[in-house]
Order: sequence, then C-alpha cells, then structure tokens
Amino acid sequence: MTSGRDLLPSGSLAVAGGPLGRHASARANSWLATVVPLLVAVSATMALSVLERAHCIQKGWVGSDQFWHACFSDLPAQYQLGNLDQGLASYVGGEGARADHPVLTGSAMAWLGGLVPDGAFLDQTRWYFALWALFGTVLAIVVVALTAASRPRRADLAVHIALSPVLLLAALVSSDLFGVALVSAGIWAWSRRHPVAAGVFLGLAVTARTYPLLVLLALVLLGLRTGRLAVVGRTLLGAAGAVAVVLLPFLVGHPSAILRSTQVWWDSAAGLGSVWMLPQLLGAQLPTTATTLAALVALVLALAAGAVFALSTDRRPTLAEVALVLVALALLSGKAFPVQSSLWLVPLVALCGVRWRDHLLWAGAEALHFVAVWLYVAGLSTPDRGLPGGWYAVFLVLRVLGVAWLVWRVWRTAAARPAASPAPGLTPEPRAIPGSLRDPADPDTSDPSKTSAEAEAGEAESEVDELEGEFAGADDRFLVRLA
Repeated sequence: MTSGRDLLPSGSLAVAGGPLGRHASARANSWLATVVPLLVAVSATMALSVLERAHCIQKGWVGSDQFWHACFSDLPAQYQLGNLDQGLASYVGGEGARADHPVLTGSAMAWLGGLVPDGAFLDQTRWYFALWALFGTVLAIVVVALTAASRPRRADLAVHIALSPVLLLAALVSSDLFGVALVSAGIWAWSRRHPVAAGVFLGLAVTARTYPLLVLLALVLLGLRTGRLAVVGRTLLGAAGAVAVVLLPFLVGHPSAILRSTQVWWDSAAGLGSVWMLPQLLGAQLPTTATTLAALVALVLALAAGAVFALSTDRRPTLAEVALVLVALALLSGKAFPVQSSLWLVPLVALCGVRWRDHLLWAGAEALHFVAVWLYVAGLSTPDRGLPGGWYAVFLVLRVLGVAWLVWRVWRTAAARPAASPAPGLTPEPRAIPGSLRDPADPDTSDPSKTSAEAEAGEAESEVDELEGEFAGADDRFLVRLA
C-alpha cells in the first residue's frame, strides 16, 4: 500500500539497501535500509550534476560557450578572480586571496584553492572544480543523512533531496551547499534537544550564508509562541559564540572580508532572478538606490508575513514550515535570486513533507528558468542567438510563481490542521514505525470529499512533530488571531 503522501511504494527503498533479516533490529535497520540507498541516490545525482557540465570541463569556463551549454559555474571564476590558488592563509591574512562570499565559505573556497597543483590555467580550473565536486558530494550526503536523522520516523522524506532536480541543476553552480549542510546540522541538533549545539551550527552557517538568520528567526517566533524564549536564548548565545570565533581571525588579519558580501549586495543593481529586474527586462530600469530600498521594504513585509504564519495557525507549525515560509518569501523579495539560492529550500521541502507533485511543479519552474537565464546572459553578447529580455521575464515570473506555490501549499496545509488538545500532562506517543511510509493505524486520507490540504493535515495530526526539540509538550502562550 502506498502512503497518502504519494512518496514511494512501501519497501521500495529497502530493496536497494537489501531486505531485513529475521533477526535484524527493526528500528535501526529499517532506518538504515531507508537511508543507505538514499545516500547512493544522492551520489548519483551529484555525478549527473558533474556530467551536465561536461562541455565546460572539456573546454573550460571561458567566453559565452559556458552559457550556451548551460554549464556555467561560479567556482572556477572565483578561483581565477579571487586568487584562491594562494590558499587559506592568504585569504585569512588579507594577502591577496579574496572571495565575494561570507567568510566561512570564502575560507573553504581558499582552502580548496590551495590544494590545486600547479599547471596550465585550464588544468587548474579543472582541478578546482573536481575538488569542489567531491566536497559537494560529501556535503550532499551529509544533508541527506542529517535530514533523515532529523525526522527518523519519516526518513524516507530525504528522498526529496536525493532525487531533487534542483540539486542536480544547481549544486555545482556555487558553494551554497556548504551553508545548506550547516543549517541541516543545526536543525538536526535542535530536533535532538541540543539547543546550544544547534546554535553553534547555525552560527557557523551564518558565517557561510546569510539565510540561516531566518532559521534562527523561526526559532525565536516559535519560542515566543510556546513561551520558551529562554531555551531559544541559549541557541542564540551558541550562535553568537560561533560567529565570534569565526570572525576573530578576520578582525585581526582581513577585516574587509567580513562585510565584503554585504557591500557587494548593497552596491549591486537588481540581479538575475529577482522581481526587481523585471522593469529592466521590459525596457526600464530602477536606480540602484531605489532597488535597494524596495528590496529592504519587501523583506520587512516578508518577515512580517512569516511571523503571522508562525503565530496564527490553530496548530503550531513545525520549525521546517516556518523556516521555509521565511526563506522563500525572503528570496522572492531579494535584489537577486540566483539559481543556486534555490538549494536553500530543498532540505526544508523534505522536512516539511511536501508532496512530490508540488515539489516537481516547483522544480519544473526552476529547470525552465535555469535554461532561460543562461540563454539570456549569452544573448547579451550575441543578441540574434540569445533569449530576449521579454521572454526571460516570462520564465522569471514562472519561477517566482513556483516558489510562491510552495509557500502556499505549506501555509495551507499547516493552517488546515485542527488545534491539538492532548490530555493535561500527557504527551502523545508516536505511532509511526521508523522507516515506514504509512502507519496502518493512521486515518485514511484518500477520501475524495476531503481537500488535499485537509488530507495532509489529517495525516500530520496523527504524527508527532519530530522537529519540536525543546518545544515538545509546550502549550501555546502567544497567538495572533486574524479576523
């Protein structure tokens, strides 16, 4: 029997990992039988991501060919322009190596750059890309494993990462997987009730990417709702400590690196993928100052909408749901929305248990935009071959609608859940079997009279929120009621 969540047939993942023996431990081995094939699958997805860039690996990341063949990667460009061959010491000491990324990501890039052997420039870029491909594969494996460990009773949800078309297309465009892995570690630590460790991981993630600040905000909002801000404060202290430790060497040796990514963002005009680029594509252009101001106002509104979501639903949404809404709305409001930023959403989609139908609708919009953006960029130098700005605007809007659809589905599903009403002093016992796709005791959600949101909400009502961490068992203390 298949699950109401239309994931995969029951037992299909265990086939790749081998059947369980009669004397096997059901709990441990069913989890492993689910996760091990997913680790193999995500490795294959990363291999396909490398194969997708075969033309650039052979010919190099130069000229417009990298755009015509949709194999562009920012990694070789950063290696060249940032003098990353000089290694980590040069980057931390401010002696020549630089990267337009937050400092921990820049450090990882410089460290790998220092491992590249001497040789011709093309060979060096190949080496650097190969090292990042290996590192990226390890990171992707870590993300899958941590996601499965964060929701061990629904470890199968990590298939959304392992087989994600978004991962295949965007994993090797930039270094974003590094930050994604640290965020996944932070969510895992929180789910296992280690708030300080969660803060440390999320603090490290903040120094690798900026969006983990939104995950911390999600914790604050849920802490406000449950009245457990004190434990969230421990997480924030752990995050602040991790940030301080990472930034200290740069304060001494290379202080300009700390704010470089912020300065680049502040000085830039509307970038690829951003809704603020639409006027330019349609024949007008917003001044940079006006774009920055509009993006900041839109971000404030996005955060306010995320706060309303976290504090207004009858039943408390999960950490992943609040984080997905905040991150997605922030991406939609940003000055730039590059293709690799969609990687931020992939583990959250898995942790939210989004249906494959909705995942693939979003991924399809991402894939269309992925092709369109490179054709548009290539067309800037060869207009008669490239994609006109008006057509790129169409694919940009389709992508925006795809992300908005994810937000709508997560919001609607969470809002459809009835308020929890456990007996005083009692915590519901989890009924799902670890590694299984459907508990036979769960209510049937195939009733055609139910809406999809009600069906998903009915399933979610019978499950224990495995991401609650220190919020487990807490009553709601602060709610926003919408008229």
